[in-house]
Amino acid sequence: MAWGEDHELVARVVSAQDTNAFGELIRRHQSHVRNFLRKLTGDYTTADDLAQDCFIHAWDKLQTFSGRGSFIGWLLKIAYTTFLQSKRKSKRYGEILDQVGHANEVEDRNYAVQSDEVGDLDRFLAVLTDEERAIMLMSYACGLSHREIGESMAMPVGTVKSVIFRGKEKIRTNFDIKDHQHG
Repeated sequence: MAWGEDHELVARVVSAQDTNAFGELIRRHQSHVRNFLRKLTGDYTTADDLAQDCFIHAWDKLQTFSGRGSFIGWLLKIAYTTFLQSKRKSKRYGEILDQVGHANEVEDRNYAVQSDEVGDLDRFLAVLTDEERAIMLMSYACGLSHREIGESMAMPVGTVKSVIFRGKEKIRTNFDIKDHQHG
């Protein structure tokens, strides 16, 4: 079956609860979502679990997709929200374990560079906040425009540009990278 654009598939899912159309949306975008979450979490298993949660949330909220922006931008916003919720739950779980006297079994990943096996991208992303990392990944790894990122993150385009600029500066400073355009 020849499938149309994302917006057409969304319309079919919303109007007719078409699971095949939703399956096509997942097939088209699951690698972007998984890769995005893998870079945020630093863990393949966690990212895959979060991706599944993301698609369940997307199915439940699909009628809220306005069609103004890109579907992948909307989906990455859900993925980012799912990541943040998971991180909060994990942190609360760790606090509970601490309160009852157990060693903290759930570590909050702080992306410290621990081995030579970690790729440059992972090392660079490690110095960024969750929000900076998400925005940089949306821009550079997923190819979203500043406008699409702004819509996904509910922030003005100027703020998106500032976050990207600050993120680049943080990476340059932390890794002593010279800006070839300015010096």
